Amino acid sequence: MKHIIRLALFSMVISMGFSACKKEDDSSSGSVAAQTITQGQWQVTHFSENGIDETTKFDGYVFRFSSNGTVTATRSATVVSGTWSTGNDDSQLKLVLNFSTGNFTEISDDWHILNQTTAKIRLEDVSGGNGGTDLLTFEKV
Repeated sequence: MKHIIRLALFSMVISMGFSACKKEDDSSSGSVAAQTITQGQWQVTHFSENGIDETTKFDGYVFRFSSNGTVTATRSATVVSGTWSTGNDDSQLKLVLNFSTGNFTEISDDWHILNQTTAKIRLEDVSGGNGGTDLLTFEKV
């Protein structure tokens, strides 16, 4: 009986050790995304909701993502402020955007990062309610 209890405890300790390693890997992935997005200025080159192209809502806006978690979108004298962060959802890297003004509320969401380079970040959000898919792409200006 003691042998079975020891084996069970050993299995739990090993399992917790693997979970801790996974979290470290996840946070390093998040910092790669954060390092990419805080470099330079970005523009929305594609935004669609449920297959409907709505990119023009963001024409002319230049986005700047600061390392302190704030984001500003500027077009002429218009400045829209929000927040951003990175994280993981279902083992997939995500970019979280939060705006509270006008058209920008439409891109306020937890976006899964489909792929990223130093010049382009492609994002996707699948709605839990109606199952619709939204796509968002930022490209460096």
